[in-house]
Amino acid sequence: MGRPKLAPRDQAIYLRAVDATGPELLLDLDALEGGRRERLETALRAAIREGRLRPGDRLPATRALAAELGCSRWVVVEAYDQLAAEGWIEGRAGSGTRVRARARAGETPAALRSPARPRTYAFTTGLPDLIAFPRAAWLRALRQAVRTAPAADLGHNEPRGMPALRAELAAYLARVRGVHAHPAGVAVTHGFTHGLGLLCHALREAGHERLALEDPGFPLLAAFVRRAGLEPVYVPADDDGLRVDALAASGARAVVTTPAHQFPLGHVLAAERRARLLAWAREVDGLVVEDDYDAEFRYDRRPVGALQGLDPERVVYAGSASKSLAPGLRIGWLVAPRRWARAVAEVRWGIDLGVGAIEQLALAELLRSGGLDRHLRRTRQAYAAKRRTLLDALARELPDARVTGVAAGLHAVVLLPPGTDEEAVVAAAAERDVEIAALTSLYERANPPGPGLLLGYAALSERAIAEGVRRLGEAARATQPPSVAAPARRR
Repeated sequence: MGRPKLAPRDQAIYLRAVDATGPELLLDLDALEGGRRERLETALRAAIREGRLRPGDRLPATRALAAELGCSRWVVVEAYDQLAAEGWIEGRAGSGTRVRARARAGETPAALRSPARPRTYAFTTGLPDLIAFPRAAWLRALRQAVRTAPAADLGHNEPRGMPALRAELAAYLARVRGVHAHPAGVAVTHGFTHGLGLLCHALREAGHERLALEDPGFPLLAAFVRRAGLEPVYVPADDDGLRVDALAASGARAVVTTPAHQFPLGHVLAAERRARLLAWAREVDGLVVEDDYDAEFRYDRRPVGALQGLDPERVVYAGSASKSLAPGLRIGWLVAPRRWARAVAEVRWGIDLGVGAIEQLALAELLRSGGLDRHLRRTRQAYAAKRRTLLDALARELPDARVTGVAAGLHAVVLLPPGTDEEAVVAAAAERDVEIAALTSLYERANPPGPGLLLGYAALSERAIAEGVRRLGEAARATQPPSVAAPARRR
């Protein structure tokens, strides 16, 4: 068989400049062997090796290059990831992808060097305040676990998780989230994405071919879905959350959704849509995967109860300790209907043998002793104060911007005035030691509400938030034409 034929516009393409300093470069993919991703990798690698792309040159955004190629954005993402792993290019969230400087003789290869120094004002999403991790409480829980664990608990245990932790999780989730949980239906995982991967394998074995994902949403989920053999399909979300009408037309019978706090837009799934979503699941004999990623952090009122509490037979509830404690713990959980709990357990025997026993027992002790509740009360107050600081700073420095969503979570979406060059603002902020992410980078098919930014604030101090937003405002004004740029409001 010969190599696949490209469409006419893909035989030779230009890398178009992403700003005034970016390169324009002709890449002839038709002269190369392999699939489209392999040809793109080869062409970019050769351009860098031959000096046609120089160190520091900025590559097009994955979405723009995919449109130029007429292919899925994921083809470009995988090509960039491979070249980054080999040390040819480097990228940071929100600041673009650039050609990496070449290593000199005797220098450690780029792919083996430590990551670049993080920005001083990194508004990283999905990250709690790691300094606030309750070290003393966790150490006490670890000591208690080691002291009291029967010898049998240190042997080979059931992959679903330690009975003590599953029992504590069932009680905790029922108390704080209204989840209908029995310890037998709880599975302990290495985090949400691990649990999703297990569930995707179970769905595929049950005959599912597609899994619907919210658009916009967490960009890494599609990779886990594909790796498990399912096709990700994208369903738009708006101010009322997931659009159930679009879900019904997608052909999928399973969906991942964030009903308590849509990621990233921050809206709550409207009551009418919650009812329609569960009705859809019953009609198609489908499944709803509820990603309850940060529901502990609602600052203006109590969060809405878990969707799973309304129909435990049609909803798999998924959570983790990543936002409440730290992502480095790598502990999460699924609460599944009996059928799917059994299916996940069967899949797991061929993938992994569970989470470390001591860590599970320590988390069980932290739950039993009330240590997690106390930690959440402290961090909830701290994050609410940080959010107020962020909103005050935005009102001063970006008075024409608008923050979407409810008062909750660890990040805020900031919609910029129409016509703002989102990528230019991100790049200008990076020059001022500020790391932010562009809202459009989280969209796949749906149309964004406009240019916007994603600001994670939990990991920064209030002083750093204020200074970071001051620099961000400066960056935004620097990217506007002189006739448009407006001074910041007086302090």
